[in-house]
Amino acid sequence: MSYSKQSLELHRHARGKIEIRSKVSLKDKEDMSAAYTPGVAAVCTEIAGDKRNSFIMTNRGSQVAIVTDGTAILGLGDLGPEAAMPVMEGKSIIFKEFADIDAIPLCINSTDVDDIVKFCKLIEPSFAGINLEDISSPRCFEIFEQLEKALSIPVFHDDQDGTAIVTLAAIINACRVSERDLGDLHVVVNGAGAAGIAIARLLIHARVKEVVLVDTQGALYDGRPGMNPIKQEIAERSNRMKHKGDLQSVLIGADVFVGVSVGNIVTEAMVAGMNPSPFIFAMANPMPEIMPEAALRAGAGIVGTGRSDMANQVNNALVFPGLFKGLLQTGIRKITPDMKVAVADAIARSIVPTADNLMPTTFDKQVVDNIVKVLAGMSSN
Repeated sequence: MSYSKQSLELHRHARGKIEIRSKVSLKDKEDMSAAYTPGVAAVCTEIAGDKRNSFIMTNRGSQVAIVTDGTAILGLGDLGPEAAMPVMEGKSIIFKEFADIDAIPLCINSTDVDDIVKFCKLIEPSFAGINLEDISSPRCFEIFEQLEKALSIPVFHDDQDGTAIVTLAAIINACRVSERDLGDLHVVVNGAGAAGIAIARLLIHARVKEVVLVDTQGALYDGRPGMNPIKQEIAERSNRMKHKGDLQSVLIGADVFVGVSVGNIVTEAMVAGMNPSPFIFAMANPMPEIMPEAALRAGAGIVGTGRSDMANQVNNALVFPGLFKGLLQTGIRKITPDMKVAVADAIARSIVPTADNLMPTTFDKQVVDNIVKVLAGMSSN
């Protein structure tokens, strides 16, 4: 089946995937008087007296902004804010279907860090949270850090931490299936953008033995010339053995490959050169770094991709609905590394994994419930 053709037909026919519907009746003047003028003036006055009432007397308490500049769309790159809208609408329907959260796509016509930060500050009174999406690295790190300090509502960059959390969940379950330990793993992450750096940070926090990041210039290591400050920071914390060289050479003797960059770059010979029965998480979209059947032929023990039409999907759609539902219900404003690890474990524990059925599906409502429960427990501590 051609999903490209099917998707084009779906979007043209439906003219997008989201709409606004009323929660209340609006059939006569009594309805109008209570929902709008004159009655609504009393609600405005109530909120003016205590701004926290906006979370319970308007839709703000269940409303999230999905903010993007369209500079890092899927595996497609910088296509601009208009082209980002189909992906943002996709996030919106996932938020609604699995967490009953109204998420509003806001694709903005600026790539300037100060503009994006200012925009999010200005819209804060309308939302209970900000989900940053498809903003290129390294600007995304600066934007996130500024907003986390400036806003009184939670900020989450899904491309960074959503991908990191679901990757850790997949590795946890791969370890369960193969009876291995996180602390013994040598992991190679291809891609040193937002997702790759966030994955490395979280794996290091989870006490994985060795994490090596690879970009187009080869392995990141402390002292490598020409790195931006974000890459330099993670290079100082990773690759303790100072592995050097390209992806092929760095993969020799590794236990895990995580791909979050470009597709079709890993060969069967490269998989065969890893340690026995390696984990291969080829998550580039739409084309994985290596197709699952090829990785399995080369000796991979467990294989996952980011695609919905392949087994063992490792996709951040398992993360953001439950995460935001938990944040909105608990009032947690800042997501700590320990929370990220706990959410990853909650996702992993939502299924009894096998090599061919490693992760719960996005349709498993237990995933959202488990994430909410773990965040509620951490917020009460």
